[in-house]
Amino acid sequence: MQILFLNRFFYPDHSATSQLLSDLAFALGESDRKVRVITCRQRYDDPGADLPAFEAVGGVFVHRVWTSRFGRAWLPGRALDYLSFYVSAGWRLWRLTRAGDVIVAKTDPPLISLVGAVVARLRGARLVNWLQDLFPEVAEALGVRMPGLAVRRLRDWRNASLRQARTNVVLGERMAERLRESGVPPERVEIIHNWADGGAIRPTAAAGNPLREEWGLSGRFVAAYSGNLGRAHEFDTLLAAAEILRGLDGMAFLFIGGGHGYEKLRLEAKRRGLANVLFRPYQPRERLGLSLTLPDIHLISLLPALEGLIVPSKFYGVLAAGRPVAFVGARDGELSRQIERHACGASFAPGDADGLAGFLLALSRDGERRERMGRNARTAFENEFDQAHALAKWRALLTPLRPF
Repeated sequence: MQILFLNRFFYPDHSATSQLLSDLAFALGESDRKVRVITCRQRYDDPGADLPAFEAVGGVFVHRVWTSRFGRAWLPGRALDYLSFYVSAGWRLWRLTRAGDVIVAKTDPPLISLVGAVVARLRGARLVNWLQDLFPEVAEALGVRMPGLAVRRLRDWRNASLRQARTNVVLGERMAERLRESGVPPERVEIIHNWADGGAIRPTAAAGNPLREEWGLSGRFVAAYSGNLGRAHEFDTLLAAAEILRGLDGMAFLFIGGGHGYEKLRLEAKRRGLANVLFRPYQPRERLGLSLTLPDIHLISLLPALEGLIVPSKFYGVLAAGRPVAFVGARDGELSRQIERHACGASFAPGDADGLAGFLLALSRDGERRERMGRNARTAFENEFDQAHALAKWRALLTPLRPF
């Protein structure tokens, strides 16, 4: 028997879902069981990349299928990229799957669980859905126009694939609530949080971080946003707070990453004349420990309409780095609950730029409070969100389906 993972991106791609899948697949590949990944030949931020069609790496057999290459900027082109992956990946999955195998379907592209469900049923395999988000609800929340009948049909088909699965892994209690409300039996819903590598990302003093000198940030209080700047995130409040604090020479706002909103945000900061707002591209994984420990505090945002549909995975790396969190989003959301429970930061409703700016200013002047929140963040990480905890839960989940 074998485990077959299904996701559009995989190692050496550095996007969040790719890194999580790579961690899990390589960890399982260390056993004497066969692990396969069906993915595409591109990178998340480089549709022109042409990775090998097949390779064996880290004990994992990687099958990279052909897809179209329109990229993320043009929505119709992205839909064609999705469609071509459904066809190519579905055909490869059909050819590789045997009775008794385990198919683990992630959610990139959306509704790939439908492909996994069809092949699992026809081949006599077991299906596990690993849900990083919920579609079509995410599209609706972001204002993507779709015919009402199409949305209902997609939701019905999606729910059928979730009910067929042996287990549906979700990222938090809010997402679990959504699935139960959709008619998925509670016993088929399992919460396994995303994670970070607590060995590679460890708390270190911001003042001694070499990236601070390299990026001209020595001696400044740095509030940073790290990761994808996408449609799901709220940035107006962050920029407004930066505008309120623009007169303080010792404070800087740093955005590290890429995505749909990166260039738009950069141009807006330039239009407002915000010299205290800086931008840097995605950092390679080997520098992640440095980039995450550079700031004094991390900024995270999520549109309230997306609560229960998405959980920002950057949260776990921030906790690993031992840094406080300032979250802009729903005050009763998944991250707000975690931040309050672990006393590792503060949450602000979208539009509360004054509250966010006041919190950042107060924290910049209170090193003891800042360090206490940072210690709480690392303690929470070690107790609940370290990679080792998540991988152990995945092994426990998969063991009844297939022996290790």
